[in-house]
Amino acid sequence: MTDKQTVIELIERMPDNVSLSEIIEEVATVEAVRCGLKAADEGRVVPHEVVKRSFAKWISN
Repeated sequence: MTDKQTVIELIERMPDNVSLSEIIEEVATVEAVRCGLKAADEGRVVPHEVVKRSFAKWISN
């Protein structure tokens, strides 16, 4: 599916009274998820244990 088709389907599922800002927000969310999935597929992720240690440090400060 092309990006254009994805956006069209996304908009068609939304109510008729949806605002432009809501459409933009939803499209941005879809793009962010796609980027995250691509990064994960490429191995550009932080291991769970590293994230847990980082959160523990942030919380204790």
